[in-house]
Amino acid sequence: MENSVLLQEAIKARAAAYIPYSGFGVGAALLDQDGHVHHGCNIENAAYAPTNCAERTAMFRAIADGLQPGTFKALAVVGDTEGPIAPCGVCRQVMLELCGPEMPVILGNLKGDILETTVGKLLPHYFSSSNLNEKK
Repeated sequence: MENSVLLQEAIKARAAAYIPYSGFGVGAALLDQDGHVHHGCNIENAAYAPTNCAERTAMFRAIADGLQPGTFKALAVVGDTEGPIAPCGVCRQVMLELCGPEMPVILGNLKGDILETTVGKLLPHYFSSSNLNEKK
């Protein structure tokens, strides 16, 4: 799937955002190995901490739909930002866990600006399951 098409899917996902407090909608579109797209949007909560970002919503939805971690092909994220949107640190850590460091990530905004990167580049010097298995 072309990056611009995946970004358009993220824009569609953004339309479903539940954002009564910030008014800042974010959409994500996760492409799986079979070519299916799993949409995610941010879902706010008055207590803020339980808020879930669009990226995590898309990944969790795909896992809940029966897909296995590590089988995703790309993730596009879009928001109404000046430049391409940047995922938060929590989302970067979850992307590493569920998608792997080499997975492409396409970051965009509503003006059409695009930044193509990978999970590993977004989270250099990351903590992963291999750190838990290291011998002391």
